[in-house]
Amino acid sequence: MNAESLTPLSLGKLGFGAAGIGNLYRAIPDGEALATVLAAWDAGIRYFDTAPHYGLGLSEQRLGAVLRDKPRDEFVVSTKVGRLLEPNAAGGQDPEGFDVPATTRRVWDFSEAGIRRSIEESLERLGLDHVDIAYLHDPDVHDLQAGISQALPVLEKLRSEGLIKAIGVGINSAEAALECVEAADLDLVMLAGRYTLLEQPSVPLLERCVERRTGVVSVGAFNSGLLARPEVPDDAHYNYDRAPKALVERARHLAAVCRDFGVELPTAALQFPLRHPAVVNVTAGASAPGQVATNAARMESDVPEELWDALEAAGRD
Repeated sequence: MNAESLTPLSLGKLGFGAAGIGNLYRAIPDGEALATVLAAWDAGIRYFDTAPHYGLGLSEQRLGAVLRDKPRDEFVVSTKVGRLLEPNAAGGQDPEGFDVPATTRRVWDFSEAGIRRSIEESLERLGLDHVDIAYLHDPDVHDLQAGISQALPVLEKLRSEGLIKAIGVGINSAEAALECVEAADLDLVMLAGRYTLLEQPSVPLLERCVERRTGVVSVGAFNSGLLARPEVPDDAHYNYDRAPKALVERARHLAAVCRDFGVELPTAALQFPLRHPAVVNVTAGASAPGQVATNAARMESDVPEELWDALEAAGRD
């Protein structure tokens, strides 16, 4: 089965994740952020993912500053719903990992009014007349059952109205994602870090997605950095924290197998998810033009089939 046929939209193999240009972990100048988006465009990337959560709207603003000058029928944009941005009198800096002033705060809202407002405000920040995909953002973090019973029917309604072309969930838990897939007619699941070269706990979810004709957008292919370098450092991160020693050693073993075939670990990590028929796209974040160029080159690099066989064998060791 052609994975691309699982979604009504053509996303390409590699997408651009825009959390980094929302000042994730560190502030970057506007010029560097815009250059990063342009680098993605120049590399042939035509799928761009963002969210109000990313930099309290900064990611959407910066992404839109570039994309609004591009032919609208040549790219796909997704954003997310479930968190509204409300004025924040307390001020200070954002406490949720983005280096931005906390002039607004995130407020969970899975209601129809909240979701419609979220999309309208995202369009204002993006400067676009529509988004193609709306994901319910992190229902497993907030209230999964409310997401299933309240928010997903709203997204189905908005799709039937033609306000958006495709709907899905952006989620970390494979088990929660499976509940959402069973409960609603989803076009896509954006799955973070649960189907990677390092670990594949989401295989039952992916198999069900094939049956339900729900495409999977894989994010977190580098497992928060653990698989991001050819040589795995002692201080590598996993799930946004210091990686346990056992996982560092496991990643080093995978890197050694890759080296035997003349392939760098991050190249294999980036391409691996696409080997499953449910996966329609791998989206990778970047906060500098060079990162985008490197990701694009890795996605197009030749990987011998024998390496995948060797890596599968290594996974059984």
